[in-house]
Amino acid sequence: MSNADDKFRGLLEGAPDAMVICRHDGTIVLVNAQAEKLFGYPREELLGKSVDVLVPQRLRPQHAAHRTGYVDDPHPRPMGAGLELFARHRNGSEFPVEISLSPLETEDGTLVTSAIRDITERKQFETMLREKNEELERVGLAKDSFLASMSHELRTPLNAVIGFTGTLLMKLPGPLNVEQEQQLRTIQASARHLLSLINDMLDLAKIESGKVEVKFEPVESQSVLREVAASLQSLANEKGLALTLDAPATDILVRTDRRALSQVLLNLVNNAIKYTQKGYVRVELRRVDEMVEFSVTDSGIGIRAEDLEKLFEQFSQVDRSTTRRFEGAGLGLYLSKRLAALLDGRISVESEYGKGSRFSLVLPRA
Repeated sequence: MSNADDKFRGLLEGAPDAMVICRHDGTIVLVNAQAEKLFGYPREELLGKSVDVLVPQRLRPQHAAHRTGYVDDPHPRPMGAGLELFARHRNGSEFPVEISLSPLETEDGTLVTSAIRDITERKQFETMLREKNEELERVGLAKDSFLASMSHELRTPLNAVIGFTGTLLMKLPGPLNVEQEQQLRTIQASARHLLSLINDMLDLAKIESGKVEVKFEPVESQSVLREVAASLQSLANEKGLALTLDAPATDILVRTDRRALSQVLLNLVNNAIKYTQKGYVRVELRRVDEMVEFSVTDSGIGIRAEDLEKLFEQFSQVDRSTTRRFEGAGLGLYLSKRLAALLDGRISVESEYGKGSRFSLVLPRA
């Protein structure tokens, strides 16, 4: 045996995969130790045999056709190559494999080199992963179905509580004493808070499941801002805050989904009022090149620099203490950011702790 042959056999034995070298008719002429281990045959028993002995009986007719096709057009074929391949162990069991083929030119003609890798563990993992994904999908569908069916059941009684509490506070059924009025306002505030949490959870479920549909159309920015400001004016008045709107006199059109835009702005303005104890909340609208910027500035508590990145995380609470002053599930800004992305926009924030914050929503102009 020449030094070249010794070197070649050394490389073959050092290969990490099972190596089987065959003549064009499929006769095995060389195997390495990994092939002995993978197929369960001693080397002497494989040499001179047809490579078909390593192929499951049910696949041998196909394999013969594939072998003939490869001999007619020999070229390197990478591991896998998108085929579902199986090999046969000496004990008759089958296992999935990946095979790469390469032609090997020798003095005796062209041989075919096969590198064979057992992928049983990977296939088992893929099957487990697929089953887990199917299970998660079933759970997700059940959750969506539950939320859809329960949304009416949850919100209807709460709206009744809020409505009847409002009627009592208007003193239509009769006068109230101070203590009764305070208790009713507590009920009303708690019911509104619970309804807000339910709405946020339902919106989150829709967004996470990809079921939120946005309808893009030209929308007058000023009209949306006026509606948002009007709906939250009483809340600002209750806290003694100045809620102001600063917008150009001429209409600015944005191509967006009106409902989603309104929801984002309601979240931003409501947050500003919630975290501002005195002073003002200013809502502004302006053109910025080919974009439109909606901004909400307040004189509230502000946000520490290290907390800014947490703001838009799901269920994030900057103040997680049990004595925190402001209630919430930490979903408003997360939902707003997701909705803004659906509208091809983005939300940013600037803040100085103790001096207030400025949130901006930027959208493309129509």
